[in-house]
Amino acid sequence: MSESSSPLVLDGSPLSHEHVRDVAAGRPVAIDKAVLQNLNAKRSALEKTADDGQPHYGINTGFGSFARVRIEHDALRELQTNLIRSHSAGVGAPLAPPTVRAMMVVLAASLCRGCSGVRPVLVESIAAMLNAGLTPVVPETGSVGASGDLAPLAHVALALIGEGEVFVGDNRHPAANALQAAGLTPIVLEAKEGLALINGTHLMTARLALLRCRFERLFPAAVAAAAMSLDATRSTDAFLDPRVYEARNQPGPASVARMMRDLLDSSEIVKSHDSPDDPRVQDPYSIRCAPYVLGAALDAARSVWDRLDDELGAVTDNPLVLPNASNGVDIISAGNFHGMPVAIPLDVFAIAAAHIAGIAERRMNQTLSARDPESNQRPFLSPRPGLHSGLMIVQYTAAAMCNELARLACPASVVNIPTSAGMEDYNSFGPHAAAKAHRAMDLAERVIAIELLCAAQGLESHRPLKSGVGVERAYAAVREKVPPLDADRPPSPDIEAIAGLIAEGRFV
Repeated sequence: MSESSSPLVLDGSPLSHEHVRDVAAGRPVAIDKAVLQNLNAKRSALEKTADDGQPHYGINTGFGSFARVRIEHDALRELQTNLIRSHSAGVGAPLAPPTVRAMMVVLAASLCRGCSGVRPVLVESIAAMLNAGLTPVVPETGSVGASGDLAPLAHVALALIGEGEVFVGDNRHPAANALQAAGLTPIVLEAKEGLALINGTHLMTARLALLRCRFERLFPAAVAAAAMSLDATRSTDAFLDPRVYEARNQPGPASVARMMRDLLDSSEIVKSHDSPDDPRVQDPYSIRCAPYVLGAALDAARSVWDRLDDELGAVTDNPLVLPNASNGVDIISAGNFHGMPVAIPLDVFAIAAAHIAGIAERRMNQTLSARDPESNQRPFLSPRPGLHSGLMIVQYTAAAMCNELARLACPASVVNIPTSAGMEDYNSFGPHAAAKAHRAMDLAERVIAIELLCAAQGLESHRPLKSGVGVERAYAAVREKVPPLDADRPPSPDIEAIAGLIAEGRFV
């Protein structure tokens, strides 16, 4: 049995972004027996402590600005159910089921770390819903990303208690009917459990984990496109000299330069104009400075992944149930649910995506402009300039996407709107940052697809000369889906086909 088809065992250890991706794609989940024993012990300790007659936030009090309202013991179940119902306030189109599954496994893994005081049956219910292929219908908009991803997680919890809707395949069904058909029983929430289900950064973290998986396929494609454009425009590779990057002392640019050297190794096109008589000594920034721009984006992404890895091992609930020196537990209210440690990295990710796409658009413009009379390129790579427009308009499309990317790069995390009558007076808006980053990735993939489309066509004018081995491999992948341009045709299907290759990791 392959790893992706065998259950992912949640044992309290940190998840990886690959784990999140696999469960999002349908991998089943199991709970380690030791985790269940620990959860049971922590639950017993919480119940003992909660009976001490003192107020404990969210356990025997109201929520948010109602924190000073004491709740009678016989109303604690109703308190938790009301919490889920009242917080299911999301609006807009539903999140894609893989995104919701990713959010659910991040939530379950956090609860399994034993600091939330929930019963074992709660995490078992989340796992059972994942394994049955029941995905709660979760509207995308409604979380401010500070006191947890409240609204999105509440819609998940709503399905767990048999209310709301779930997806079964592509179809929506009442959660109660779908649970019954799957042989599952709606859970009845006990004290603290509704709060534990909706506190936390699980949506924004899940979306960032999925974005990392996509970035690891996009970035090699972006570097391959840059190398292909270098040869398509008959540019010099002198700037890739490793001594240059040793002098600069920045890891990302050095990595990208090394990747480009490998891709262009043995290029006949470079050798064809690499002579003392060639007047070209340097090229436009979009070519010559590609390692610096792409390398800076890579370094930014690496810093984002560090924070993601931290969050995939975190407990982001409130209050926390923590062991004390008397072999009991303390119930401590804090702010682990605050999303800023994820929101800022998500904003940084969108900035990186904007630069990856922005410099790609400039390179494709160099290819289409035929600025160098010795480049052997026709304007806009037209088979017959004038009669055929060639690839003129794909640059317009890329420009439109880059304009949108510039707006998406504006951070969400710096705009604060207080909530809960001022009790929650500084929010992160991480879920908005995540939605922007997701859109930025969609656009960046297509901008790079357009550069690959143009660069591959640009290589045609240099035949029979070959580019480097790595570039030719990328060219061959493009040509599996997109034939050379010998007459005008709609470019949209070609762009989407190449974007599909990027998503498949064909340029890694």
